[in-house]
Amino acid sequence: MKVDILAFAAHPDDIEISASGTLMKHIDMGKTVAIVDLTQGELGSRGTIKSRFEEAENASKIMGVKYRNNLKMLDGFFEINQQNKLKIIEQIRHFKPEIVLCNAVSDRHPDHGRASQLVSEACFLSGLLKIETEYNNQLQEKWRPKAVYHYIQDRYIKPDFVVDITQYVDRKIDALKAYKTQFFNPELSDVKTPISGEDFFDFLKGRWKNFGREINAKYAEGFTVERVMGVEDITALR
Repeated sequence: MKVDILAFAAHPDDIEISASGTLMKHIDMGKTVAIVDLTQGELGSRGTIKSRFEEAENASKIMGVKYRNNLKMLDGFFEINQQNKLKIIEQIRHFKPEIVLCNAVSDRHPDHGRASQLVSEACFLSGLLKIETEYNNQLQEKWRPKAVYHYIQDRYIKPDFVVDITQYVDRKIDALKAYKTQFFNPELSDVKTPISGEDFFDFLKGRWKNFGREINAKYAEGFTVERVMGVEDITALR
């Protein structure tokens, strides 16, 4: 199994909120993409584990993502420890990504920043020969992605680069609406959450417009980097 981009998320729907436009754009470029959710989102005020899996599957179909795994770490309580690092290393060595996307370095939900650090450390450790892992009873080879990029979520973080997603906004909203229990759904009368109101979509589109303005695009998604990025052609920058 070899993919170009492996996207990690603390919860099902993190990717859809923050990086799905970028993933769909690269899929249309011919790149292969996989998603790994760390938890099942079981502490969410709305929905169940079963509904979250169904919603994640439907969202993946909308995005065109064929490979999606869930590590079933404890929502709200997973730790940055050896056991969880090894789970992520197994996924990295299985998918062998060139690029890894993961949660924001700091955010409103404490799982996001913790997942960010956990994945980042695992990406480095995955390249160490003496760390042995198995997948489907087969010994894995070491693998370290070229770069780790952190998507921006609830709280504003100044991006190091942005990706024009103007052509993908409608599909991005459709992918979000696949999570019928989590986001605005007039057919449901359930407990209100910070993301369940109709105005949450207005907030998101405002964020994407803000990032897009930086490159004269209508909508964009923002990312931060861990190391200096190399550029082949400075005249191709927007």
